[in-house]
Amino acid sequence: MATVSARIVSALLPATTEVFGVMGNGNAHFLDAVMAAPSLHFTAVRHEAGAVAAADAYHRASGGLAVATTTYGAGFTNASTPLAEAVQAGIPLVLVVGDAPTTGARAWDIDQSLVAKGLGATTFTVSATDPLAVTTAAVEHALRQREAVVLAIPYDLASTEAADEETPGAPAPGPRPAPASADLERIAALLSSAERPLVLAGRGAWVSGAAAAAGALAERLGALTATSGLGAGLFGDDTAALGIAGGWASDRTAGLIEQADVVLVLGARLNQFTMRFGHSFGVDARVVQVDLAAGPTSAAVTDFVHADARLTAEALAAAVERREGGRRWSTRAAGEALRAHDARDDGEPTAPDGRLDPRSLCRALDRMLPTDRTIVQDGGHFIGWAPGYLHVPAPNRMIMVGTAYQTIGLGFPSAVGAARALPGSTVVLCTGDGGALMALADLETFIRTARRAVVVVFNDAAYGAEIHQYAVRGIHSGPMLIDEVDFAAVAAAFGARSATIASLGDLAGVAGWLASDDDGVLLLDCKISRQVVAPYMQEIVAVAARVGSR
Repeated sequence: MATVSARIVSALLPATTEVFGVMGNGNAHFLDAVMAAPSLHFTAVRHEAGAVAAADAYHRASGGLAVATTTYGAGFTNASTPLAEAVQAGIPLVLVVGDAPTTGARAWDIDQSLVAKGLGATTFTVSATDPLAVTTAAVEHALRQREAVVLAIPYDLASTEAADEETPGAPAPGPRPAPASADLERIAALLSSAERPLVLAGRGAWVSGAAAAAGALAERLGALTATSGLGAGLFGDDTAALGIAGGWASDRTAGLIEQADVVLVLGARLNQFTMRFGHSFGVDARVVQVDLAAGPTSAAVTDFVHADARLTAEALAAAVERREGGRRWSTRAAGEALRAHDARDDGEPTAPDGRLDPRSLCRALDRMLPTDRTIVQDGGHFIGWAPGYLHVPAPNRMIMVGTAYQTIGLGFPSAVGAARALPGSTVVLCTGDGGALMALADLETFIRTARRAVVVVFNDAAYGAEIHQYAVRGIHSGPMLIDEVDFAAVAAAFGARSATIASLGDLAGVAGWLASDDDGVLLLDCKISRQVVAPYMQEIVAVAARVGSR
């Protein structure tokens, strides 16, 4: 006879090979069963929030089911922030947690299913009679609905013998909705008549496998292409690819996107960042959104199609006629499109305060970093730099856990998940000093887990986003400042290589290692200026000023 925990593990085996977590009373028996399964690898993180963030990032990088585990009570509540992020980002994730015993709640137990419901996550609770069926149902729900779920193990059942159950089939994602024929006919006609068509793809297009079809459709239409931040790299180095739309767009990219008369949006939710607060597209542009959402996600959408991005792109590519010569909007537009994403201000070697200009720093790093790279972003003001200046090979090489829920401090554990998903790639973690301090426990996990990695700490001795949004309004900046931290010394104490970068010349000392294929983790404590404000932040400040003046 197998235990309840062993049955749960057997139900997870067809869906994943990775589990991330922290052991405690509530999940000790589950983790014992995990360790006994030869095909499962367990990564021990140092904070429960890191367990969910690492699993989330693992999914984004590999496409595999995200599985995390914590104990009950404080272990579960510690994981609530990244769980909310996974819910809002549409990540198929199973969080296996201990829970109150079936005999009744103890003094320290809370209603975890109610907490999870408040975050938007459904809870599946196993019993001694159906752990296989319940676990399979949880996995299927996560995969089919692309949602994070909680799988709860009552404390008194974890090591109990489970009843015999019929082995269920392997969990599988649900069917992909195809576009209706009437929608296809209407959208194909609209695209065929467009003078300046644009195809904008997001992470949903990558997840559905629409990259090739989207590129083929754009080529037939003579369209230019762009991506959301989470879709970065989907169109590769095609000369018609404008790069990232919205807050990370160069002025040239933004100008061309605004000229489009018909925009086909494949698998991108069109948030305020991608939309530049409503100013990305021309006022007369027809905006067609193809998404699995229930309806349009932006007021700019004029036509909505509930369908899978790949199936829709393939059908449209077959329905539209190839334009003569496959030409883009015009010779001038095609010339402007070439490397438009890179047509941005490189900044100066140093800012007026003598600290590093983050733009020139990123340009220098981009030239030194290997081509096979995976960029992992923590949250903070500095997100304006890496996506704009560091080349991203593909959407699964730009991992941004935290943007959906607007949180910081998930960078180090996110990098852990990326390192497990793509062990052959150089993981480049970009974090701020505030987020790095918040997640410091899992710096040790990252150093222990990554084969080869670079940590870039954008250290401005402040919470930069708050400085630029609130200090400029006269709010006292004291709580926004951080004492200067020597992250190079901290990393060295954890066993990593490290260097302090106070000028571009300091990069010469690490250029050789960056250009090599040596294993290990290198942390760069980059002393950047807080006087250089990212364009997306300038937009946020401008919008706030307009609202405040009303």
